[in-house]
Amino acid sequence: MDDNIKKNIRFLKPSSTLAINEKVKKLLQNGNKIYNFGFGQSPFPIPEKIVSVLKENAAKKDYLPMQGLGELREAISEYLLKRTGMDYPKENIIITPGSKEAMLLMHVAFNGEIILPTSSWVSYEPQAQIAENKVHWLQTSRDNNWFPTPLDLEKKIKSIGKKNIILIINSPNNPSGTTCNNLKEIAEVAKKYNINILSDEIYTDLTFNRNYESISKFYHQGTFISSGLSKWCGAGGWRLGFFAVPSKHSKFLKSLKTLASESYSTVNTPLQYAAVEAYKGNFDSYLNKVINILKSLGNYVYNNLKSNKILINPPKGGFYLMPEFLNSKFKSSEEMCENILNKSGVALLPGSDFGFKDNKMLARLSYTDFNGEIFLKNINGNKELDDKIIKKYAPNIVEGTKKLAEWSKTL
Repeated sequence: MDDNIKKNIRFLKPSSTLAINEKVKKLLQNGNKIYNFGFGQSPFPIPEKIVSVLKENAAKKDYLPMQGLGELREAISEYLLKRTGMDYPKENIIITPGSKEAMLLMHVAFNGEIILPTSSWVSYEPQAQIAENKVHWLQTSRDNNWFPTPLDLEKKIKSIGKKNIILIINSPNNPSGTTCNNLKEIAEVAKKYNINILSDEIYTDLTFNRNYESISKFYHQGTFISSGLSKWCGAGGWRLGFFAVPSKHSKFLKSLKTLASESYSTVNTPLQYAAVEAYKGNFDSYLNKVINILKSLGNYVYNNLKSNKILINPPKGGFYLMPEFLNSKFKSSEEMCENILNKSGVALLPGSDFGFKDNKMLARLSYTDFNGEIFLKNINGNKELDDKIIKKYAPNIVEGTKKLAEWSKTL
């Protein structure tokens, strides 16, 4: 029966982020004490105003245009203009069931090759494989915040040759939690060689310094933008995202619309009306609190893990850290993470899931194992939270960090 499955699909595994979430749930159901640092889901509630709009529109049942509700696309266009200074008119935006689906459509439509910096989100490469687009990994270093240097990018482009190329950039980054400090220089190289960029901006509204940095500012005509409600709005399960296309790629957008029409048809109607409120409303107070909590927790974990056994970059946005454990005890980061789970109860994802070589002892740590609703209700202002508050409202983060630090001392 396996012969009936396409070769590029046959050996794909389920997404590791979703797999670790299901594994942790089973362990918890069996009575195990687990610290879920593996799954990257926002712990915060969706702002009540947005939920209210969803309820008000719950009875709407008609299909919307396959490109998405015009009012929503207009709201996203204004949102992008305000944050990036770049004009992506509503005609250039398509609404998708999550930004993940937007990227999959891009891969399927695209005829070319993909450059992925290490570290890259777990689904970039499998999606390229599904679409039969060749992936070229671009090695990065901790010294450059795990983002490519312009020189390394230029070398990689030259080694690929004159082909259609898309470079994927994600800042703040999943899995490292770092931000890219050389977007302008990367954009200049991309422009020089006429390659395109997918800017995955799903975490950009959660940048700790509140500075929304998009590479589109420096290379508008060659930058696609994907994003959605899952991270900043806490609406991962709602599955609503978007894809913005530069005007010169109108034919590409037409292909995306055709693929959408032949797959999911259109995105959930009530959700699209609720998303208008999400993109047009003012949620600064909510975001200030969310970022304050995430920044405080990220710094807490960072300060309590960094040691002569654990190398780690400070967090700059989102809700991830990427510790590197200095040891030669394990053959792979996957084996190491399995040992960490068995010995300490801390669930992490191995660096090999994000493009690193098996023998590089990196792991992704998501500091989201806490009740975000209760935490939000019990803080005021933007002052960084002290350890006492963190211990009270994020006990699993505190205990799990301690367990992981203790485990590292056995290396």
